[in-house]
Amino acid sequence: MAALNYTGVSHIVFHLLGIPGLEDQHVWISIPFFISYVTALLGNSLLIFIIVTKRSLHEPMYLFLCMLAGADIVLSTCIVPQALAIFWFHAGEISLDRCITQVFFLSSTFIYESGILLVMAFDRYIAICCPLRYTTVFTRTLIGKIGVTLFLRSCCTVFPVIFLLKRLTFCKSNILPNTACKHFGLAQLSCDDIRVNIWNEFLVLMSSLVIDIVLIFISYVLILRAVFYLPSQDARHKALNTCGSHVCVIILFYVPGIFSVLAQRFGNHISPHIHVLLANVYILAPPMLNPIIYGIKTKQIRDQVIHVFFTNQKRTC
Repeated sequence: MAALNYTGVSHIVFHLLGIPGLEDQHVWISIPFFISYVTALLGNSLLIFIIVTKRSLHEPMYLFLCMLAGADIVLSTCIVPQALAIFWFHAGEISLDRCITQVFFLSSTFIYESGILLVMAFDRYIAICCPLRYTTVFTRTLIGKIGVTLFLRSCCTVFPVIFLLKRLTFCKSNILPNTACKHFGLAQLSCDDIRVNIWNEFLVLMSSLVIDIVLIFISYVLILRAVFYLPSQDARHKALNTCGSHVCVIILFYVPGIFSVLAQRFGNHISPHIHVLLANVYILAPPMLNPIIYGIKTKQIRDQVIHVFFTNQKRTC
């Protein structure tokens, strides 16, 4: 359907194009999308199963990791099924309500994950800098309250977006050159003044993601300072090794997202398909790679994964 410009009618149905300019390559592009999604579902589901069923892993670090794995499943599910429907069946039609719902879940889940990474950084700080207080600080009651607080923070932060988008009249076009609905991309199709939407997006970034990044950085500065005061090299190596997985996940989560935001704001000369691919990388990569990173670098989880598959193999024999 062709885009309709300035008709005075507010569109209630939109059309997602997928990867603009690469429509003839959609079938091939769908392969890494499908592989990443299946890997994310299997890897994170296995991680949740192991942590929930093994009492030895009912420790704060692993419980937070369980929350992260659940958020990864939701984050990838917000994008990939819709993208695969576009790639395989050209099913890019989406209603305004579904589009706004997708914006809400995508944004809130991203903020929720950012909050979990912040709490995990604080967890490592307490474990290394105040090890004797670790078990008394992170009780199961507190962990539950932290999970609920992060959930409420993400929902309350993104909730105004629903009303800010609902008030707009979408009369410019009904074509979205993307694989999913995004707040700013949808707002740009409006004929109304979207300065409130722009300022809201800025405030959301500053009040959640930027603050989280700053606090994570401060936590690791304090961790490094404490590690350098440890008496032996083995103790320093062991302390840093416990943070290795978390640092990898932080880099994987924030760096592609930052590049995508910078490309959207200042990369006007960059091709549209590059913008869309970058936006998808920061959503596809963390859910797929997080369970692999923790499975490889965390001995307790690695041993449990081996035990699960080895036990199953023995039973079949």
